[in-house]
Amino acid sequence: MIENYKNTVEKALKDYFLEYSKNSSYSSLIWESMSYTTLLGGKRLRAIMCFEVGRIFKVKIEDLIPCACALEVMHAYSLIHDDLPCMDNDDLRRQKPTNHKVFGEAIALLAGDALIPFGAQLIIEKTPEKISKTTILDIVNDYLICAGAKGIVAGQVADIEAEGKKIDIDNLKYIHKYKTGALFKLAILMGAKIAAVESKIIDKLTVFADNFGVLFQVYDDIIDCTLTTEELGKTANKDESSKKMTYVSAYGLEEAKNIFYSLVDKNRAILKQMNIESKVFDDIYNMLIKKIGV
Repeated sequence: MIENYKNTVEKALKDYFLEYSKNSSYSSLIWESMSYTTLLGGKRLRAIMCFEVGRIFKVKIEDLIPCACALEVMHAYSLIHDDLPCMDNDDLRRQKPTNHKVFGEAIALLAGDALIPFGAQLIIEKTPEKISKTTILDIVNDYLICAGAKGIVAGQVADIEAEGKKIDIDNLKYIHKYKTGALFKLAILMGAKIAAVESKIIDKLTVFADNFGVLFQVYDDIIDCTLTTEELGKTANKDESSKKMTYVSAYGLEEAKNIFYSLVDKNRAILKQMNIESKVFDDIYNMLIKKIGV
């Protein structure tokens, strides 16, 4: 199922970029830069999670394709900006040169900027007409909040301000709640809102999504210091060299792993309480567990 979800979003992204980049010869370079990072591949976890939540609540996969693509488009924007010299200054992303290394800093910055409205445009223009306009407006509002100063940007600013400083755990959690967790939360809530589930289910899924955002960040902090550049597809030990506080530097490697496993258990319990079985989420956890080890 994961491969089916992944192939679906990969094809749709290629089709959308082909369609929207037509008849824009003057600005063809920006479309090349936008599509370069978006189509580099990756796990596509955000799209997969959106599809899976939709499946759980009986939504057809085609109804969620625009939302799933918008998630990956926003993720690409965050990666482009995160890799810039004024941010994390990284040369590699998914074993390929980062966007600014290929297109230059100015075009990379503009490509990230352009991807944000492009994602919203896909949701508005491509979501099937049977989905209510009220639902679409709600989702676009969530999308824009996630992209901006109450979402990813908030986390990025806090991350920059914390570089080279000793920060407390609450500050660390704030950074990753928004820099990493906000987009996972959006992915899960998109699937639920397209399904028009009741508010009490949204509340439980929100806790599930918040937990997942943290566990994924803990996972990312662990593999940053335990895997090689070749294994990661990006520069290893980047957090340590940038003097960033992470879950590993704050708690130690073993305790960070304990936190990760505890959150996995909590999320499995939430789904069990809701009488939901999901092989996809189990497979995602197993994939992450395989990378970090016991």
